[in-house]
Formats: sequence, C-alpha cells, structure tokens
Amino acid sequence: MSHPPSMAAPARRTRGAAAALTLGALLASSLTALATAPAASAAETLLSQGKTATASSSEGAAFSAAAAVDGDLTGTRWASQWSDAQWFQVDLGATKDLSRVVLTWEGAYGKNYEIQVSDDGTTWRTAKTVTGSDGGTDDIAISGSGRYVRMNGLVRSSGYGYSLWEFQVYGESGGTTPPQGAVRVAGSQGNWQLTVGGQPYTVKGLTWGPAMADAARYMPDLKSMGVNTVRTWGTDASSKPLLDAAAAHGLKVMNGFWLQPGGGPGSGGCVNYVTDTTYKNTMLTEFAKWVDTYKSHPATLMWNVGNESVLGLQNCYSGTELENQRNAYTTFVNDVAKKIHSIDPDHPVTSTDAWTGAWPYYKRNAPDLDLYSMNAYGDICGVRQDWIDGGYDKPYIITETGNAGEWEVPDDVNGVPDEPTDVQKAEGYTKAWDCITGHRGVALGATMFHYGLEHDFGGVWFNLLPDGLKRLSYYAVKKAYAGSTTGDNTPPVITNMTVTPASAAPAGREFTVRADIRDPDGDTVTPKIYLSGNYANGDKRLVDAQWRSLGNNTFAVTAPEKLGVWKVYIQAEDGRGNAGIETKSVKVVAPPVAGTNIALGKPATASSSQASYGDCPCPASNAFDGNTGTRWASDWSDPQWIQVDLGSVRSFNRLQLVWDPAYARSYEVQVSDNGTTWRTIHTTTSGNGDIDTIETPATARYVKLQLTARGTGWGYSLHEFGVYS
Repeated sequence: MSHPPSMAAPARRTRGAAAALTLGALLASSLTALATAPAASAAETLLSQGKTATASSSEGAAFSAAAAVDGDLTGTRWASQWSDAQWFQVDLGATKDLSRVVLTWEGAYGKNYEIQVSDDGTTWRTAKTVTGSDGGTDDIAISGSGRYVRMNGLVRSSGYGYSLWEFQVYGESGGTTPPQGAVRVAGSQGNWQLTVGGQPYTVKGLTWGPAMADAARYMPDLKSMGVNTVRTWGTDASSKPLLDAAAAHGLKVMNGFWLQPGGGPGSGGCVNYVTDTTYKNTMLTEFAKWVDTYKSHPATLMWNVGNESVLGLQNCYSGTELENQRNAYTTFVNDVAKKIHSIDPDHPVTSTDAWTGAWPYYKRNAPDLDLYSMNAYGDICGVRQDWIDGGYDKPYIITETGNAGEWEVPDDVNGVPDEPTDVQKAEGYTKAWDCITGHRGVALGATMFHYGLEHDFGGVWFNLLPDGLKRLSYYAVKKAYAGSTTGDNTPPVITNMTVTPASAAPAGREFTVRADIRDPDGDTVTPKIYLSGNYANGDKRLVDAQWRSLGNNTFAVTAPEKLGVWKVYIQAEDGRGNAGIETKSVKVVAPPVAGTNIALGKPATASSSQASYGDCPCPASNAFDGNTGTRWASDWSDPQWIQVDLGSVRSFNRLQLVWDPAYARSYEVQVSDNGTTWRTIHTTTSGNGDIDTIETPATARYVKLQLTARGTGWGYSLHEFGVYS
C-alpha cells in the first residue's frame, strides 16, 4: 500500500557538503545574438511553421503576422507599426515542451524585447529577456512548456517598427502527451543519459505530497514550473489518478515501493531480512501485481524499491547482525529488481537511500539495479565525490533534496536546530540543482523535496507551498527547471527576525518578535503569527498565537503556558497566493512569582518515585531543587502524593506547580502543622498540564499535593513545586 513521506529528518550522510556552485549560465538574463540559426537537434521539432500567428499591429496587408511563420526565410516578413510596445505571437495549437526560439530579423529589429510563454493566450510568463540585440538572427534557449509563444517588443533599434522574416519555435512535438517508448539508461561509463523512446530525458522532478485523487488539480501548476516527473513512495490502486493526471499534462511518475524500515532510521518497523521469508515473498508478490498493472501506463518512468532502508536498519540491529541484515536487504532488492524486469523490461529499477555508504552494498548485492538513487540535502554536492571515490559503474538520480535539514544545521541559543531562513532555503534548492547538473553524464536529474501542502513544523521546513502558499523555494525550483520566473508575482521576503527574550519568555506573558518584511512587487502584506510545540511537547501543528502589533513589523506575542522550547513563526502573505515564512525558537520558562520560595531545598517525600526510566531516577527532592531541568516522577497509578516539610510553621500566600507532560487532572492541596492531620485548601478537577499558580493564603509546616486522577497514561511528574511567602 502507499505510504506518505516521513517528515522526520532523513539520516545524516557521513561527508560534509562541498562549497556551493555559482548559478552561471542558468540565471543569465541577457543573450548574445548569433550570426546564423543553428539547425535543430535530433530531439527537436520546428513547432511554429504554418501555425496561427497574430500581432499587435502590422504595417500593411503585405506584412501580416502569418508571413513570419510561413517558412520563407527572406522573402516574406511581418512588420509592425512604427512605435514601441508591439508584440508578435504564435499559437502552437497545443501545449508543447519548448527548447528554443529563433528570431530572424529584418533591418528593423528589436533592441530590447521579451520572449513570453502562455498556456491560455491571456496569462503570460517571461521565459527570457533580451537587451542590446544587434539584429540578424537571435537563437534563444528556453525551457518549460506552453501553447502560445510571444515576442514582446520593448525598445526598437530604429525609427521603424519591428520586423521579422521568420519566428521559429522549437521543442518536443508530443504536446501534453508524455514522451513514449521504452525508458533506458543509455550510454557508457561516466557518459550516461536517461532516454524515453530513444530521446534524452533529464529528470526535473518533485516528490508528490497532495492526495492522489487531487492530482489533476495540481498538475497544471507543476507543468508551469517546468517539472516533468513526480516521485511517490508507494504504488497501489490509489496511484491511478496520479498517473492519469500526469499523463494528461505531459509528466512522468517515478513509482515507489515501500520497504521497512523506511523514511529514516527505524521508521515503519523492523524486518529480519535474513529469516523473514514470509515478509519478502509478500512484498515481492505485491510489487509484481502493481508493476503488471502500471507497466504500460504512459506516465510510468521507472520503479523505485525502498527508501532509506540500508541506513534505517541501524536502528534495528548492530554489529555483525547489522552487516548481515544490510547484505540480506540489498540482496532482496536485487530479487525485486529481477522480478520487475521479468514483468516490465521497458522501465528501469532503482533503490533509494540517504547515505552513500549504502552504495557499496548495492554494488555488491544488487547488480540488477539499473541506477542508484540518493536522498541528500545540505551536503548534496558531496554525493559526486563519494561516487567518484567509490568507483561505481552506475549513474544515479537524487530522489530527495532541497534546503539543509534539522540534522545538518547547528543548534541555536536554545539548543534546537536553527532552521534556515526562506532566503537560505531558496538558495539551497538552487545549489542542489547546480550540484546535480554539474555531475554531467552521471547524475541524471532529481525529484526535489517537496511539493507538499502541510502547514506544520515539517511542512514549513521543507514544503514548497505549505497551506497552498508559494514560497521563495517554489520560485527557486521553477527558475531551475523552467529557466525563468520573470513576470511572476513573488513572495514577501522576511529578514533579520529576532525574538526577545529568546531564552526566558515567561509562560502566559508577552515576548517581542520583530523582522524586516518587504514585498518585491509592492503588494500589501498581511502578517500572521504561529507557534509550534514540536520541541516542547511533540505537537508538530502550527497554532495561531495570541499577538498584537506594536508597529514597524514588531509584535507582542503571548507565550504558551507550557514550558519548553517553542518555535514562533512570522508568516507574511501578499494576497496573491504567496507567503514568506520565518521562524525562530523561544524558550518558555516559569513566570517569576513575587516573594520567597520557602520550599526550596527543603526535605520532600512522596508516595512513590521512578528509580530508572528515561532521565530518572526522579526522587521527590527534584521538585524542590529550583531546577526546571529535573523532575519528580511517580509510579503509573492512582492515587499518589508528594509533600514538603517547611521545617516550621510558616505563612505563605501562593503555590506554583510546574508540570511535566505527565500531569494531574485532579488533585487537592493539603496542609498540616504536624504531618498527620491534614486540611484541604485547594481542589481542582480540570488540570491541563500547564503551570498552575494557586493563590492560597495559609499557615502550615507541611504542604502536600494529593493526586487523584492522572491526565495521561503515565504517572504524575513535577519539575517544580514552589511555596511562596
């Protein structure tokens, strides 16, 4: 069955990241005119000749737009009226994958102009901007897809208008139908390429996040990004809507098969690959069923067996047994590859891991794999050197990559991973694509992580469009794949975010958040503030914070009641489907209590305490040591109690209870002068695990919590039990 991606961090690779490459020609925005137009490559087709052409104007009937797509290179021409801001466009008849545009100018040429592309003839995106053309023939490489292609004239070279002998658009003639035919890993050592129907195919992909049933809704967006492939982690009956939608929009699918333990060390359970024949046979039968079902589907690109399992086995086994399991696992992957090839000889088989240390096992035990796959994030550039050092004889695809993950960044002042900024994340995707395309003839492309919509801790860290809002990383991927984002409305940019105080925000009270927020397009920006308790209580959701604006992008935010390190997020939305998101951590501490804690360091007893479990021993004295990093913990049963001896009869007016997640739902506060006869001064049946500050004027020597109903399946646990005079 299908499995969603784990948003837990993939495991750390062993080598450091290489320095980022420069963008170079990928981001070049001005072009040099060529003397003559080179012939189309074998993979290209002239798409525009004889198609319907229109223009903003013409100099006369003899100079209509049709003359520039009639194939007569020097006999007929289109000419506009004698003014700037003129355009010429051709309708290709259907959406096509585009590779270049060749403009053969007459003497009245465009000095500055744009090549624009549209799916509907109404909404245009700029594929290239040309400045300083000197006429003649301009051969312009573009990428992505579209039905309409336009020359949008900005500045003429003379007092005449714009005039084109011929306007030629090249690309793939298949339109929205994916390239057909067998998929092969072609070529020789160090000079491989993926081919589809004999034509070169570079994987420009994203991992798939939305529901399979919603695929048709999102495919046009993926297409507009220049994406040609999506990757899944599981394949079954639910995969068909995704495959059908991909095929309808000219995309391919890397069909995944899930094996335990996958998605990170130990995720998804442990299997004994040495002895568990039943599991292996079951998986082999299941995979074969879906290969047979989808082998002829036009969207199928290849089969990907397992995800990060060689690395993940370290959470299940160790020592010699770990080695045995890794060898057995990769041998089983080879059995799967052979089975797939026997059913479907026309699509390659690969297997993904998150550690290049897995590749020697595949090299030794899985010779039937056609290529390797790797998940690599911040240290993506190191994959190339690892491949060289390992002496491998198969190419690879990067199946997950993007910005640096939790496991790759330094900790911040509060001891949690310091999440990269939106700007740094976008740079991470650009760097990743540079590293992949830089390993020519070996790296055959990538499915970057992640075309996901989740708006939670992991979603904000990795998703290109959490909650459906496009981020800087979305446009970084689009620029890498489609060649340009010129003309797109882009997200607000957030920089210099600060939290004050970052490490001592009193629970339930306000702290200050500030950032610089700007919108490159001048759109009105609406800020929102969210909190996540991922590091405090394991809740990865983003919840609306209570906050108020102080002006100048400064906000007073109310801290949660529960102690621990929280993430606070600024989300700036431009009302056009884009958002900038920035996050920092804040450590929530117990609010100060007026007066003196007369229970500090005093003798304490309890009905029980845990001797050894996790961070225990957890004796009663830990609740009175003034350290919120220690705790008292009881047995996992009702009722329990904990008490302190103040040493003499003392007057006090409030208590502060700092609960661990194992809190009391119902309890009483009791006091005594002699430790034998008790009187109740406070009762609650609605405890929620937050800090309880109880106003209870009393005079006594002993103070006890009589705990009657737990809030969890654990016992009772207190970090601090303060009694204040």
